[in-house]
Amino acid sequence: MARQTAGGNAAFHNFHNDYAHIEDPNERRRLALAEIDKAPFGWYHVRAVVVAGIGFFTDAYDIFAINLVTAMLGVVYWQSAHSKPGTIPVNSDTAIKVATSGGTVLGQVGFGMLADIVGRKKMYGLELILIIFATLAQSLSSSSPAISVVGLIIFWRVLMGIGIGGDYPLSSIITSEFATTKWRGAMMGAVFAMQGIGQLSAALIALIVTAGFKESLLTAKSASACDGVCKVAVDKMWRVIIGFGAVPGCIALYYRLTIPETPRYTFDVARDVEKAGEDTKAYIQGKAEGRPDEVRRVTVIADSEGRLEIPKASFGDFVRHYSQWKFGKVLLGTAGSWFFLDVAFYGLGLNNSIILSAIGYSKGNTMYEVFRRTAVGNLILVCAGAIPGYWVTVFTVDTLGRKPIQFMGFAMLTILFVIIGFAYNTLLKHNGALLALYVLAQFFFNFGPNATTFIVPGECFPTRYRSTSHGISAASGKIGAIIAQVVFGPLRQKGAPPGSTDSPWLNHVMQIFALFMLCGLFTTFLIPETKRKTLEELAGEVPGTANYDPGSRSAAYKTGSDPDSGSGEKV
Repeated sequence: MARQTAGGNAAFHNFHNDYAHIEDPNERRRLALAEIDKAPFGWYHVRAVVVAGIGFFTDAYDIFAINLVTAMLGVVYWQSAHSKPGTIPVNSDTAIKVATSGGTVLGQVGFGMLADIVGRKKMYGLELILIIFATLAQSLSSSSPAISVVGLIIFWRVLMGIGIGGDYPLSSIITSEFATTKWRGAMMGAVFAMQGIGQLSAALIALIVTAGFKESLLTAKSASACDGVCKVAVDKMWRVIIGFGAVPGCIALYYRLTIPETPRYTFDVARDVEKAGEDTKAYIQGKAEGRPDEVRRVTVIADSEGRLEIPKASFGDFVRHYSQWKFGKVLLGTAGSWFFLDVAFYGLGLNNSIILSAIGYSKGNTMYEVFRRTAVGNLILVCAGAIPGYWVTVFTVDTLGRKPIQFMGFAMLTILFVIIGFAYNTLLKHNGALLALYVLAQFFFNFGPNATTFIVPGECFPTRYRSTSHGISAASGKIGAIIAQVVFGPLRQKGAPPGSTDSPWLNHVMQIFALFMLCGLFTTFLIPETKRKTLEELAGEVPGTANYDPGSRSAAYKTGSDPDSGSGEKV
């Protein structure tokens, strides 16, 4: 019989002792995971959401802040340019923004695979350290005779992007694997919704620093005239805006480094039954990790090695699992949906300058007015569409379901982009109508596929490949974002006079985005509905369910490697 452990009270139940007498590792695994799935919503769930959510707050802040900062970089480093002094060249602006997405792709795949190989706990926090370091390095960058400031910022933003990319699979699957089944979607949605708060904070910090340097900014009427004290003020402003992104990351770092390993990983990949039971108890009690008896732990690991049903992770098993259409189509559905979404999601940002102009927040008589109106305009856009969409998802995703929300979002976005694309020239004459469509699009992005493409990949794959699969899906989305910035950005200016900022082809670009949203509708059919289902059922590990995969049982278990134990299944 397994040794019982001390601890446990009315507030923090000792789950380990409930199963200490059970010798079958599969039964202990099933019962322990059932306790996590059925646990009432408590502060330990809130803690998991906050720790993961602060990372997403940082990610969104860093990505969104650069849209406000590049205009400031133009004032500081292109003041003596022959054409358009005080304005950053389009190629440099695009390169800085795409650098983050490029790094994010690497981080999503790399950290995703490593979290499945070495563990969630060992990787969680490392990506945040990378984000903090690269963010501070950006804020201290400056040009020199040997290298331009653009080159330096691109370098640091690629590294920052790798950290941001790692946060996608790690935060998603850690929240998912610790969550109660009933409110798993809301917990994951709340983590993702912190992106909206991050965007809001970036605009708010920009507004604060603009007010702080008001007197200096009032000395210049335009970007080309912003010299002397105005130029110094703008140089300080962009560094403060970028550097502030490291602050929330520093706050969350300790909690990420001390979070326990998820019991599901310890059961299924590390195959350490004793440690997984202790980690379950530690999580409920808010401790860093469980402390099992080491002698007992070694004995149980050796005893359960051939008795665990779940197969060991390997490249061959990965290929076997996803070569089955019922599982391969899910990966295709999550990756495809995220790709189609991000092409249009990032492409819609091409309209920002036009939308800000429509609501009177684009230009000004002084640099103070220019920066202030840009910050306030972005605050309005984020609050009007993005933030409400995120939180409506949080409150409805566990009742409506993921698949209906994603399907509805893609359908509404298809309609909205068709209207914007085919009636674009008419809408330009009615600023209110264009603004309304833009806000609706932002709302249905976030009360729609932007949230569900993050949630579903964290639920529907087996534990041994969950992080890798989420990373692949997320990387597909960021490839779509790169295409939107690199291909559709220049395409919108097709037919414009040389040196002009006009976008005569923007209406056609919006029409193309409508087609991408329609494609997203079809890939949605490939994903399962994950609402109120356990992660093991979704992974095909529960006999008797429609999704059951006989191959989810290890070869050793199938052949009955320990016949005396009575476990195993003779074949």
